[in-house]
Amino acid sequence: MTDRFRATAEKILDRLLADNPEWALQLGDTRSAGQLTDRSPGAWQDRADVLADGLRALDDIDDTLLPAADRVDLETLRTRLGADLWRTTELRPHTWDPLATLPSDALYAVLHRGPLTPAERAAALGAYCSALPEALRQARDLLADGPGMPRVHVETAVGRARGAAAMLETDARRLLAAHGDRHPGLADLCDSAHREFTDHAAWLEDRLEESAADPRLGERDYAAQLWYTLDSELDPQTLLTRAESDLIATEEEIAEVAAAYEGRPRRAGQVREVLDRLAAEAACPPDAVRPVCEQALRHLAARTADLDLVTLPDREVRVVAMPEVRRGVAVAYCDPPGPLAPGDEPTLVAVAPPPDTWPRARREYHTFALRNLMVHEAVPGHALQLAHAGRHDGPTRVRSVLRSGSMIEGWAVYAEEVVARAGWTGDGGAEDLALRLAQLKTRLRMILNAIVDVRFHAGDLDEAGAMALLTGRGHQEEGEAVGKWRRVQLTSAQLATYYVGYQEVSGIARDLAAARPQAGPRARHDAMLAHGSLSPRHLRALLAVD
Repeated sequence: MTDRFRATAEKILDRLLADNPEWALQLGDTRSAGQLTDRSPGAWQDRADVLADGLRALDDIDDTLLPAADRVDLETLRTRLGADLWRTTELRPHTWDPLATLPSDALYAVLHRGPLTPAERAAALGAYCSALPEALRQARDLLADGPGMPRVHVETAVGRARGAAAMLETDARRLLAAHGDRHPGLADLCDSAHREFTDHAAWLEDRLEESAADPRLGERDYAAQLWYTLDSELDPQTLLTRAESDLIATEEEIAEVAAAYEGRPRRAGQVREVLDRLAAEAACPPDAVRPVCEQALRHLAARTADLDLVTLPDREVRVVAMPEVRRGVAVAYCDPPGPLAPGDEPTLVAVAPPPDTWPRARREYHTFALRNLMVHEAVPGHALQLAHAGRHDGPTRVRSVLRSGSMIEGWAVYAEEVVARAGWTGDGGAEDLALRLAQLKTRLRMILNAIVDVRFHAGDLDEAGAMALLTGRGHQEEGEAVGKWRRVQLTSAQLATYYVGYQEVSGIARDLAAARPQAGPRARHDAMLAHGSLSPRHLRALLAVD
């Protein structure tokens, strides 16, 4: 039965990768580099049939006869197939969300990421540009026949389409200058692709006024989206109740730390005043963001080792400037090598100043906030956890390919808390208190992410209500809050992964410490990270801390 399951799982994964070559390239599988997903009407039905067939094949396997690791892989794969089938046949974002069918990220991967030589990149770029006209035509047909698009999605897609066109003028031109002579006609293909993206952006712009669909999923669809995204039985109302309770507790905690930082008793308005003072005293000019992050990364690697928190993998972590086409949403993101990529590429942590359109948002990203951000994105957060996950060598590729957002974000938020409690220096002085303030403010943001997500998609939260929550109880600057309001309209359930993941990961860490009292923090954390980026509920089972 074990051999049968493993063969079935690999066959299903091969089919999923072949069906979505853009995703495959991001994972490091270069076999179809430059090809684009078929989104013709017949392809959608074929896709649904393949997913249903995969579920039936898994149902035919008696999981009671499988080892624990294979049972986890089976359930992980079953959840992914069920999620994809539901989104393909019921949610159908490809018919109303222009971002779902816009292959701009695929262009970035072709030009910059994955284990491709420059010559292979040029060949992949040619394949991409050749496939682009039909891909965008299919996207327009789907959207034209769909139920209507939300305006915020259309506006965002216009910007990304124009960003992709700009990439073809800059990044692609640099590749052409070095290797274009070996690929006759590639320059013309790039020019054609540039026109295609520009025309697609214009087509979307022409529909802005009529794009009035509600971006809310509604109670039923949001509950399903939450189920599949979190891989948890947590329902929206329970999530909301827990988050609102934890918001109150965190407000109490940050009030205590603010009083200690100021050296005065607690009083009304103190938290905001202390946070404003910290932002002013530790202000970081735009051109200093990257150097501050690089310095923080070096310190965190040493601090993690000194505290013996977790094993530091050998993989290099490199702070780089965020590409222009990816700016405007976040100040930093972690970009690890694909888990299927051969070799040992570095993990990139891309950073950028807040956009010029967020003039006061720079107050959100002072030196201590950037230090906390590097804990989350780099060490011991995302970069470290994903490097550990990359070392997992299971009997199938399931846990390499299918990653749990709750585990990834939950670990990074948990890492923030561990480092903040240990202190930047450990002497309990002003630097340690400042980092703790920055971390607690981020925790407020994390909890509010979940609250706003549930109340928007499964309730009636409007922009004014969201802004009041984020700027009031979250102490966020207006520019940051505006960005979050936009994000909650563009995504669903993903914003909840931070809070739910943190609750689940920190709960596992607590219970593992109780179950293994002789083990130190590094042994426990290494054990938590040794199984890939799997759902926390499966991690509990494998660690036997149910």
